[in-house]
Amino acid sequence: MNIIKLEKMLKQFFNEDLGDGDLSSEFIFSAEQQGAFSFYAKESGIFCGANIIEHGFLLLDRSIEVNLHTKDGEMVKSGDVLAVIKGPLQKLLIGERVILNLIQRMSAIATAAHLAVQETVGTHAKICDTRKTLPGLRMLDKYAVRIGGAFNHRNGLYDAIMLKDNHIAFAGSITKAVQTARAKVGHTVKIEVEIESKEQLEEAINAGADIIMFDNRSPEEIRAWLPIVPPTIATEASGGITLENLKAYAQTGIQWISLGSLTHSVKAFDISALVQMKGDHSLVHH
Repeated sequence: MNIIKLEKMLKQFFNEDLGDGDLSSEFIFSAEQQGAFSFYAKESGIFCGANIIEHGFLLLDRSIEVNLHTKDGEMVKSGDVLAVIKGPLQKLLIGERVILNLIQRMSAIATAAHLAVQETVGTHAKICDTRKTLPGLRMLDKYAVRIGGAFNHRNGLYDAIMLKDNHIAFAGSITKAVQTARAKVGHTVKIEVEIESKEQLEEAINAGADIIMFDNRSPEEIRAWLPIVPPTIATEASGGITLENLKAYAQTGIQWISLGSLTHSVKAFDISALVQMKGDHSLVHH
């Protein structure tokens, strides 16, 4: 993860929430008052967001002490303490919500990726994400996917060519689209083609695609069509794939399965914060 970029993002997020100052904390507590947060899990899953906790609180005050009790990628269960953060109480309260929002989302994505990967055990299929990330959070979303044990698809429009139905329609054909792109692209950039029929599959093969995506095809169709794909061309399935039918897709022999659901529809992982005031040594662990 690019820490320079992360800190720039965190500053933006804090400024959005903080505005000209935290009225609640500044009007109730003095700048000298010390305390501690205990972040703890309220459900089981994969934790992700250690860098968010560390860099987030230290951006607010370099004197804050961050003690992580778990690492990114570790399985946690309800009641586990994830981190204890000590320092000026005003600054702890300023950082609490923004940091919780981020690590709840990242842990949810990591957990979703982990569950998806488990469905591919015993097959050669690998799980990857899509560009269906929350705008502004792509670096964090894709990092969380990796922490969950899955892989990243292209990061954006700039690092691979993906010819979807609209590209092909505007170009006139798969062949024209691939040939036009191939004539202009460097040797390190892959060309992926989305297909929806056997005829399109054959055209994409003959056009010299590097990757072929079977879009919204059933496991039966994919299994029947895969034998005509040369081993030099990578294969991917996408569209309409859920945890419930994921194993059936993985068992077709497909190499990659891309899931937008890893990032576009996760429910926040339940993490909460408990506060300990200075002089109170009874951090509550549920």
